[in-house]
Amino acid sequence: MNQAGKLYLVPTPIGNLEDITLRALRILKEVDLILAEDTRTSAPLLKHFEISQKVYAHHQHNERQATNEIIRFLKEGKNIALISDAGTPAISDPGFFLVREVVKNDLAIECLPGATAFVPALVNSGFPTDRFVFEGFLPVKKGRQTRYKFLATEERTIIFYESPHRLLKTLEEMMVYFGEDRPVSVSRELTKMFEETVRGTVTEVKTYFETHTVKGEFVICVAGKPEADSKSKEARDEKQESRNK
Repeated sequence: MNQAGKLYLVPTPIGNLEDITLRALRILKEVDLILAEDTRTSAPLLKHFEISQKVYAHHQHNERQATNEIIRFLKEGKNIALISDAGTPAISDPGFFLVREVVKNDLAIECLPGATAFVPALVNSGFPTDRFVFEGFLPVKKGRQTRYKFLATEERTIIFYESPHRLLKTLEEMMVYFGEDRPVSVSRELTKMFEETVRGTVTEVKTYFETHTVKGEFVICVAGKPEADSKSKEARDEKQESRNK
């Protein structure tokens, strides 16, 4: 009976190809097949590093249907690598469902450390890094306001991902729910030639991007609400509740 294979979660560069690790290159060259979020996006990376393994598409539209076959391959002894278009698989990218099913089947998983956008953006923001909340992409419509209201009194640094065509709208919404003077740090094109980080109040950063390039993927870090402000609001809410009784 064949020994079961292993699923490797392999981070790929978010921009600069030099950020791939030697271990990641070795694994990608040794596995039996590679699962890629978009084979067209991954092709230049794999070609650049002379990786010729078979590549299959594995994305949000087919992952549920494809997972059973992947489990079968692993049980047959095949080693498989999962990569996303950029960064670490399953961080705002496909991968969670597959990982969960592999765990359920008691099969081996190994996640390599490597590139992900929110870590450099957080460290570069100047906000506290000892405690933070990663929110990823906000809901586009349903549930968006609910998330804002829930996070309005969050005291830890909050991290969001955002696309260029929604950046200004998001910053405008943050002015409403977090306050116009809440400090934010917005990073774009991380690790690339035109990498940029803009810091200031929500109002100042929104004003900046109204007259500058809004291109690339964005990471927004929002300073947590000062603890004193949060406690004052809680006290006011409790006082109001007692009056309403």
